[in-house]
Amino acid sequence: MIFPLDIIWFVIGVVLISVYGIVFGLLFMGIDRVIAARMQMRQGPPVLQPFIDVRKLLCKDSVVPAHAVTSIFHAAPFIAVAGAISVLLYLPIGSIMPVATPVSGISEWGDIVLIMYLLTVPALAMVAGGFASGSPYASIGAQREMVTMMAYEFPLAIAIVAIAWRLAAAGVSFPFSVVTLATVPVWSIVGPLGIIGLIILLFVLAWVTPAELSRIPCDTPEAETELCGGLLVEYSGRNLALFYLSMGIKLVAMASLAVLLFLPWNLSWFLPLEGVFASIADTGFFLLKMFIVMFFSVSLIRVSMARFRINHLVTIYWGYLAFAALVGLVCIVLDGTIAPLGGCLV
Repeated sequence: MIFPLDIIWFVIGVVLISVYGIVFGLLFMGIDRVIAARMQMRQGPPVLQPFIDVRKLLCKDSVVPAHAVTSIFHAAPFIAVAGAISVLLYLPIGSIMPVATPVSGISEWGDIVLIMYLLTVPALAMVAGGFASGSPYASIGAQREMVTMMAYEFPLAIAIVAIAWRLAAAGVSFPFSVVTLATVPVWSIVGPLGIIGLIILLFVLAWVTPAELSRIPCDTPEAETELCGGLLVEYSGRNLALFYLSMGIKLVAMASLAVLLFLPWNLSWFLPLEGVFASIADTGFFLLKMFIVMFFSVSLIRVSMARFRINHLVTIYWGYLAFAALVGLVCIVLDGTIAPLGGCLV
């Protein structure tokens, strides 16, 4: 039974998570741009440039193309932001459990599978907005976005299922639960073969991240030099600002997902910290891990790689990365079958 006070606290939590996602999303985007500039021997923009860009866009009117489907054209940016924020509601922040998790500790309202589905909402909103704009460039970008989604979802699903299967094989209850993944590091229950499999899956997830975020080398849906901006070519003003915010929030969500799956440790597990001090230390450590994930899976890759062609992108994700993910899955399955670890029941 849900009481009015629970609803009030949930609304407050949603507001705080929204502010957290927007602030750190834009901040990480600014840090990423500075890092990329330094690695390319450029000065680059200031760290707060994304905040400046969003403020400027919010002050401008949104221009609607003459042949656009107006209702869908305006609704798509709001759906993208709402979808990105919804993902954060199911992800922990350090030792702070997700907002959309009941007091019982079991994620009855959603788990890692739901997060996978919610991650597609911002991309689908951009696809709908691109088609609704009536621009041929945006339509081509929308088609490319759909192909990209079909390419990277398969390796991502393999990585998530492999980790959940290993937890279940070790006797862990609710292996798909976010709370379980946050409190039971999978590294602690695998053997040598399982560690090899997890390293392979970590590599796969690092390459799935730029595709999820439409960053170089997987930015074929936008491709300014080919499609003049692709999906977002007809967007401006407040609508473009909302899409920009959704990208920043999704960056936080993908980094949080990587930390949840592969780096769930907290400082309070190792240091004698309790209460507020433990939460502060765990949150700071969590943000540090997010930065490390962003550096290796976004900044480093986009600086060192050129844009993939769309056919090459599909080959890489459905071919090489899917094969690597399956190898990691086999290693984890063999690890759980040959040398099962008992005595770990949550």
